[in-house]
Amino acid sequence: MAADMSWMRERYEYLQSQGLDWNPPTLESASEPRCMMDGKEVIMLSANNYLNLTTHPKVIQASIEAIEKYGAGSGSVRAIAGTLDIHLQAEKICAEFKEVEAALIYSAGYTVNVGLIPTLVQGPNDVIISDELNHGSIIDGVRLTKASRSVYSHNDMGELENILNDHKKSERKLIITDGVFSMDGDIAPLDEITKLAEEHDAMIFVDDCHGEGVLGEGRGIVSHFGLQGRVNFEVGSYSKALGVQGGILAGSDDVRRHALNHSRSWLLSGSQPPAVAAAQKASIEVLMSEPEHVQKLWNNTNYFRENLQSLGFDTGASETPIIPVMCGESKKAQEMSRELRNEGVMVGAIVFPMVAADKARVRAQMSAGLSREDIDIVLSAFEKCGKKIGLV
Repeated sequence: MAADMSWMRERYEYLQSQGLDWNPPTLESASEPRCMMDGKEVIMLSANNYLNLTTHPKVIQASIEAIEKYGAGSGSVRAIAGTLDIHLQAEKICAEFKEVEAALIYSAGYTVNVGLIPTLVQGPNDVIISDELNHGSIIDGVRLTKASRSVYSHNDMGELENILNDHKKSERKLIITDGVFSMDGDIAPLDEITKLAEEHDAMIFVDDCHGEGVLGEGRGIVSHFGLQGRVNFEVGSYSKALGVQGGILAGSDDVRRHALNHSRSWLLSGSQPPAVAAAQKASIEVLMSEPEHVQKLWNNTNYFRENLQSLGFDTGASETPIIPVMCGESKKAQEMSRELRNEGVMVGAIVFPMVAADKARVRAQMSAGLSREDIDIVLSAFEKCGKKIGLV
């Protein structure tokens, strides 16, 4: 007799009843500021494509040429027979751009965290100290370790210092934080974290997937605070502002060699297709040669956030191109998202359990590719929909 799987349907029906189920729309064109979704043109404010590099001609051309030269796949995991010269070239330019000794490219930012964190601690005599709002991939990576764990209140440096004092006898101390927090768009005080880490002989691990291409003239949060050489593990992503796909580990030569030899998510994952590796290299070359993309992103960000606030919307703690509009209840956020979609604006609802039950929001993300006309259309839609559902 087959196993009873009815519990799956029951769980899904419960999610539906609470307005917590996911039903993603279908994107029918490139992920650009204006794109086709479910048969309708929309202005896209839910993509991580901050610099609009996904469709940059140089990035596309690099991918085409790589396919013609190498084919569609690389044939293996990199550790065995799958490292191509284009992989090494992409890592070399990434390290140069980040101003570090070396970089290693993973299949995704997620696989950096779940594969690397468990290799950095050994057991209960070590401690991982993590910000309470860290990304789920960090939480998953921590769960795979046998280290002691401690969580500090979001960006609370006093609590972080107290925890470090309480663990003076720990063999290895690893502080982990997001750089830019993906739900609220605020920035970790990495300068203060680094100072405390150095005082307490602790390692620093920063996940800067949403700071890559955004902060520090595009180089990320380490550059933003001028901390090159003082942060041990800098994790990033090609999948967001850099417009391609894949995860980044940047640091010293020792860090790269350690990850290459011990991180199972790197050792056991098929390597990046040649077209992706070529696009990774090209996207950083574009960012280095065309820094105006970053400035345009910030111009759009500041204009949009200031006008949202003037309309009476609560944008929370946002300091970056991630701009939440706080709605409170999950159903209210989903209603706001639906109303905006009807107006031709794609802004996703972020609901429990991704955020606390009373902190649901729609999360807008700016792009350098948005025109001022696009943003004004979006602002008008927010005002109309916000009034309709009682947010303003």
